[in-house]
Amino acid sequence: MRKNFSGQARASSVATGLWPSNVIGYPVDGRQGAGYTLKMLEPLPDEYFMREALRQAQKAHAAAEVPVGTVIVREDKIIARAYNQVELLKDATAHAEMLALTQAEAAVGDWRLTDCDLYVTKEPCAMCAGALVHTRIRRVIFGCADPASGAAGSMMNLLQMPSFNHHCEITPGVLQKECAAILQDFFRKRRDERGSTTS
Repeated sequence: MRKNFSGQARASSVATGLWPSNVIGYPVDGRQGAGYTLKMLEPLPDEYFMREALRQAQKAHAAAEVPVGTVIVREDKIIARAYNQVELLKDATAHAEMLALTQAEAAVGDWRLTDCDLYVTKEPCAMCAGALVHTRIRRVIFGCADPASGAAGSMMNLLQMPSFNHHCEITPGVLQKECAAILQDFFRKRRDERGSTTS
């Protein structure tokens, strides 16, 4: 897709970070202040979007929620962002993935998210994995594995069950250390708090 931007709009977009680093603006007619044509150099890497998911996880951490964050991407653009809000909403189903899926469905105008990719800092649980299959998410990219309850390959793989009518592509281990570190920090602080109240 080609879009024309004035020189002023281009400068504003770069300054505010709204113009992604993988886009270059070329003058339409070579004149100062002329419109610009955007050219995509290459798709943004998985690490870029996982860092956005990590920002959501940090919001969860600050809210005393289990720090898991999610973004959903369509055509190289984030259309949904969410973090765990189980305690805030008093809702056991308010995982980051579930909340993001609802946002994405509203953004797309359909429950089928066949051309969307979901980035999440921790391997999805069985509930979220089931929802990802139902919404036909194309690809699931996660940071750290969850050996105890992960449903994208660790404990089970619901995303690629042979009997299901949809299979998600899985990319594990993106920014694994950073994604694991925020969870480890959260649970270490929780253990310390519990220890101090019982001593």
